[in-house]
Amino acid sequence: MATIVGGLGLSHVPAIGGAIKRHAEHDPYWRPFFDGLPPIRRWLADTRPSVVVMFYNDHGLNFFLDKMPTFAIGAAPEYRNADEGWGLPVQRPFRGNPELSWHVIEHLVAQEFDITMCQEMLVDHAFTVPMQLLWPGIAEWPVAVVPIAINTVQHPLPSPGRCYKLGRAVGEALAQWTGKERVAIVGTGGLSHQLDGKRAGFINKEFDLYCLDALTNDIQALTQLTIPELVELSGTQGVELLNWIAMRGALPATVEKSHVSYHIPISNTAAASLLLTEPAAKSREQAA
Repeated sequence: MATIVGGLGLSHVPAIGGAIKRHAEHDPYWRPFFDGLPPIRRWLADTRPSVVVMFYNDHGLNFFLDKMPTFAIGAAPEYRNADEGWGLPVQRPFRGNPELSWHVIEHLVAQEFDITMCQEMLVDHAFTVPMQLLWPGIAEWPVAVVPIAINTVQHPLPSPGRCYKLGRAVGEALAQWTGKERVAIVGTGGLSHQLDGKRAGFINKEFDLYCLDALTNDIQALTQLTIPELVELSGTQGVELLNWIAMRGALPATVEKSHVSYHIPISNTAAASLLLTEPAAKSREQAA
């Protein structure tokens, strides 16, 4: 079976990619955010995952309002990036793992999820920026990837509870996989923000901090929220929290918060990073 080494939540604001492009990570504006990443990078160096399964949301590069799947999974040998108009460098292709992707797809369909299967798929900043944050300045991506896109753009959106069940089914599929891949589960986006309308610039620090704790200790409370409640609490774009909830669903029932950072604002967004791992006591028991 594949081994899930842990779960990561990361912001994916395009402006972060711009800061990386300008080498502005140590500028006073950006430093509080980037200073939260070294513990995660050290963890990755220690655990050495071979695959990243990433829950993210497409912003129009691969899907648009005329055709917007609720859940879409890549099953391609590679995934290319393209110019989105943000002025960000186009990233080199990401290596896929089609066999693992199809195994996950088949399990999800058997669990009555209606999945869009993508044998060609472009990935946008919601995917590329987190990868740059996790492995900065490298010549070759060290992992294969399985991209899973969740609709957070065109209503009706899937509920937090449905996204959690999606993640749980992905975790089940990985547990049944006969390969020996070491898998990091990543959820990207947010946290709270709203880009338009009367609440443009909205950030809800209290709710963000609650979510960062609930993802560890009370995920069921988050799954009970409706989409209108989530919009009210986190903003219209803050619904990207659905990606973090799906990430949490793929992890074991009990996890511990190994690292967390939170900073506001980045652009007009609440930015965070989170590392969830198996409780240390359980890891020691298994090693023994």
